Amino acid sequence: MTKIAAIQMASGPNVSANLIEVGRQISNAASAGAKLVVLPESFAIMGLHDSDQLIVAEKEGTGPIQEFLSEQAKINKIWLVAGTIPVKLEQNHTDYENKAYAACLVYNEQGEQVSRYDKIHLFDVHLEESSETYYESETLEAGNKAIVVDTPFGKVGLAICFDLRFPELFRQLILQGAEVIVVPSAFTAITGKAHWEVLLRARAIENLCYIIASAQGGYHVSGRETYGDSMIVDPWGVILDRLPQGSGYVIADIDLERLINIRRSFPVLKNRKIPCLLPKE
Repeated sequence: MTKIAAIQMASGPNVSANLIEVGRQISNAASAGAKLVVLPESFAIMGLHDSDQLIVAEKEGTGPIQEFLSEQAKINKIWLVAGTIPVKLEQNHTDYENKAYAACLVYNEQGEQVSRYDKIHLFDVHLEESSETYYESETLEAGNKAIVVDTPFGKVGLAICFDLRFPELFRQLILQGAEVIVVPSAFTAITGKAHWEVLLRARAIENLCYIIASAQGGYHVSGRETYGDSMIVDPWGVILDRLPQGSGYVIADIDLERLINIRRSFPVLKNRKIPCLLPKE
């Protein structure tokens, strides 16, 4: 068994201050025995405006945020799933100056970046109840590849926030061998209250996998309120640990032998009749 932790925080517009808090929480989780730590979506910056993230966007493989992440993985001797950071588009991209990818970077315990997932489903919605409007596609470019990472703790699938509402992506990750799926998120308070727990538990149950959900939780300088309630859910839909509010972390043992036994005795995945594939590019 391996301990995996998910960090919860309420990021603001100051990158340095956010990274100080991230470093503190990573250290706490590692001291508690976590070998893999998951950060929430937008951990490095939640600005006054969505376009603020473009100011701090980095080229992949270089920049102060990525240097910090690499160092944190190395000094704490952990694998690190770094929520999302804004990563610049390819220089020949027509929207190079106006958009970035919401990239989830994965680092091994040597501080090496070993994988990257760009958020596929962008949050373009209007919430009638609160009159909140979000158009991530105005500043973000959608990814197009489902990613599963081989780790010493099992095969880890990567998903981000709004992806949670698209079960076909999660099934694709399972088809690629995922045993654990991480979901760095920044759910709104309204949608979180209505759907967060039920979606996380549903994705765990229908795919017979562990779900590690690391959330933004609290009030942000922009006026936005995020839901929090970071949690770890086992393949039977049992919540192993959760943090409803405040900064901190959740931590639990991931037992792959139990996962294998559940999949063997309750062969839902083998009984699947309808193939589920991502749309062709």
